[in-house]
Amino acid sequence: MSKIFVALGDEHRQRMLLLFEPGERLNVGQIAEVSTLARSTVSHHLKILHESGVLASEKIGKEVWFWLNREALETTFSNVLNYLKENA
Repeated sequence: MSKIFVALGDEHRQRMLLLFEPGERLNVGQIAEVSTLARSTVSHHLKILHESGVLASEKIGKEVWFWLNREALETTFSNVLNYLKENA
């Protein structure tokens, strides 16, 4: 859970996540096109988001496609909400 919150704690990574429409898959190039960051920096942020479980990915040919790992995010936020409800 802490890895997800660390990954979500960066403003650039938050902006990247907002680029994903429901069910959409994006690659590094597509994200870099609409970002003020260099492609290598975008790749670094995507790696952090992927390793934390926020994003899932699949390599197709030479491209890696990323999408929101909705299940991991829902589980994490549900756990936090349940904790808050139990300790209110």
